[in-house]
Amino acid sequence: MNRKPLLLLGLCLASMAGAEARADDMAYCASLSDMYKRYLGQSSNRGPIPDAAASNAMTECQKGNTAAGIPVLEKRLTDARFTLPKRN
Repeated sequence: MNRKPLLLLGLCLASMAGAEARADDMAYCASLSDMYKRYLGQSSNRGPIPDAAASNAMTECQKGNTAAGIPVLEKRLTDARFTLPKRN
């Protein structure tokens, strides 16, 4: 029995599932970034006060590196006692 077609089908399905998971992670990371900017983006009379770690995390989210961005933003938001948005 030739198993190549089944293997290819399995790889295609795994790739589609991976792409969907990445899209979900990107959307979640964007939600966390928006929430952080809206509620924790501190400012003074001279302009925004940067939080380097959060800023880097948001940049990582934009670049698609959600594994680096999500944990930092989740921690910043939960430390500030925010309820995190639902993750799909």
